[in-house]
Amino acid sequence: MFPEDLKYTDKHEWVRLGNGDTVRVGITSYAADALGDVVYVSLPQVGEEVAQDDACAEVESTKSVSDVYSPASGVITSVNELLNSAPETINADPYGDGWLFELELSDPTELDDALEADAYESLVSE
Repeated sequence: MFPEDLKYTDKHEWVRLGNGDTVRVGITSYAADALGDVVYVSLPQVGEEVAQDDACAEVESTKSVSDVYSPASGVITSVNELLNSAPETINADPYGDGWLFELELSDPTELDDALEADAYESLVSE
């Protein structure tokens, strides 16, 4: 149900490990479904320093506004500009074109506690 090549947080973010210490972050299909139709996304600024568990983005839907938390500490190196004009991409393709930002990790060991796909699936099925 959830891509096996990703790591997950208990706050419903996914993390795709990249080359070196840069990761790509988005919200899970579970979170996107719970939110409903996404109508606006507030992304962090490139160059912004964030700490693990900091709220660094917002996703607004027809139902509510939800914070997106950084899965680890680091510096924002890229944001998904597509979402400014097409926020619904998060609903349509949360693990592909619906990614939110890329983060250069200051301490990669902070992701050691991230969940594997089966553990995340257990979490959300409770």
